[in-house]
Amino acid sequence: MTFAVHGLPVARGIAIGRAVLVVSSRIDVAHYFIKPDEIETEIDRVRTARNAVADELTKLQASVAQMGPNDAPHELAALLEVHQMLLQDDVLSGGVKHWISERLYNAEWALTTQLEIIARQFDEMEDPYLRERKADLEQVVERMLHRMKGTAAVLAPSPPRRKRAAAHHDHDDEDDDPTAGDGFDVPLVLIAHDLSPADMLQFKKSVFAGFVTDVGGRTSHTAIVARSMDIPAIVGARSASQLVRQDDWVIIDGEAGVMIVDPSPIILAEYGFKQRQGDLERGRLARLRHKPAVTLDGQRVELLANIEMPEDTVGAVKAGAVGVGLFRSEFLFMGRENSARQTRLPDEEEQYQAYKRAVEGMQGMPVTIRTIDVGADKPLDGKSASKQEHLNPALGLRAIRWSLADPAMFLTQLRAILRAAAHGEIYLLIPMLAHASEIRQTLSLIDFARAELDNRGAVYGPVKLGAMIEIPAAALTLKTFLKHFDFLSIGTNDLIQYTLAIDRADEAVAHLYDPAHPAVLKLVADTITECRRQGKGVSVCGEMAGDVAFTRLLLGLGLRSFSMHPSRILAVKQEVLRADTGKLEPWARGVLDADDPAAALAG
Repeated sequence: MTFAVHGLPVARGIAIGRAVLVVSSRIDVAHYFIKPDEIETEIDRVRTARNAVADELTKLQASVAQMGPNDAPHELAALLEVHQMLLQDDVLSGGVKHWISERLYNAEWALTTQLEIIARQFDEMEDPYLRERKADLEQVVERMLHRMKGTAAVLAPSPPRRKRAAAHHDHDDEDDDPTAGDGFDVPLVLIAHDLSPADMLQFKKSVFAGFVTDVGGRTSHTAIVARSMDIPAIVGARSASQLVRQDDWVIIDGEAGVMIVDPSPIILAEYGFKQRQGDLERGRLARLRHKPAVTLDGQRVELLANIEMPEDTVGAVKAGAVGVGLFRSEFLFMGRENSARQTRLPDEEEQYQAYKRAVEGMQGMPVTIRTIDVGADKPLDGKSASKQEHLNPALGLRAIRWSLADPAMFLTQLRAILRAAAHGEIYLLIPMLAHASEIRQTLSLIDFARAELDNRGAVYGPVKLGAMIEIPAAALTLKTFLKHFDFLSIGTNDLIQYTLAIDRADEAVAHLYDPAHPAVLKLVADTITECRRQGKGVSVCGEMAGDVAFTRLLLGLGLRSFSMHPSRILAVKQEVLRADTGKLEPWARGVLDADDPAAALAG
């Protein structure tokens, strides 16, 4: 039966494919694709775990048999017998083998997938006694998972691709029907309760055509990374992971924020057409890649790229970026837990090599590296933000506060950045500053890092220093900031969050997250005006920079440097090429003065 699930649209486009469900478990479970020659190894891992658990249960049964009726009630022996039966059940073992051999899931993923399928069957049983056996099945599977625990990370690189047998299908028919055929080259979409930034980092290297999560907001970092991948995505879909079944055909409409499950042929045809229209539009925009971003009245505009990893510079250059306006260095620190659940931070040499690769990847264009910004919806380990121990992590020890609390870690990063500056133009950007004392501490540590390099005789280069304006207190004390920094970068995501007192990762208040709120626009406008008055550089690096609905307004307010995900550069460039800043300036002031700026923007 066809039905729709609604959420928040965070990345445009249409994705059609089979659902890959990442099921929550009471223990951490690895989800990754294996190679075809590893199928038997994974099946053996399941078999070994099953046999080990069977031995455990057999020993327990023997112990129970030796006990008296007062020490071991009859129900305990019966329960152990049920667990043995479930452990040897053909439906469980056969299903696990299917997911491993047919879809190349690793053993843990296959086991939790089959558990979810059987558990739903138990839920649908009318007999209360049989329904309750689901808990027994979960316990058996948990025992097996504990036996297999300690393997690879959450989401890993691409699975091998099996080609369809072309002799039996007409190529045009397959284009018209995305559900035609089978095998490993069928498009896959990921459905999960939540994805941490570390998960998303590995997801970037995988094969999924889109994803949907139960939780999250438009500017949560899960959504931000989705936009950087330029794939359709929906967050805040509440119960999506409970409603969708493994291998269901689904459509993700990233424009409307709707997921359609088990679509009819007519709906599939309609969305297939929309998908092809989107491809054509991207093709038209691609022609603008080499065209300079200059307005109709001759104003040159900088279109920079936001990146998470050095390898992202390839996409930035391909999109026509003239530099990197935001390298989120914290992604180098994520997803690094070992089997003991300890996080190993990258050392100076590893960071230096990463920053150097980014500089070299931009082929002489400038790279702005933001120092580590962890906390809130970007925990350092693989856990989601909702599991953090802090009651309000967005207001806690994050970003520069975290760095200043751990000077050794911060100095390591600063030395690596300074060394990388010997290979090209680097701008050093400090996040979440609010106090003059924080500015002084930060500048002192930068000087200390230089002194350490001098003492070692290490080669390093000059950097321009910048500060993020993402706290209202910073936006209201700009003169203090501009005494110490060469440029400012407006992080609109957090600026909106802190100005409007809204957790940007919480879908329950997502409707209150308003980039066009008069207070937000005033802070942005005042920052741009003051920087231009003092001859200092200013850019916007938040999601507002890549939203074409705000391009004309920001141009009218005097902004000439936008930093966004590479996937948004060409769409924003198209708006720039059509703009006349002379006409936009009075209009932008009118928007700022309006009672309802959002309505004025749309008008």
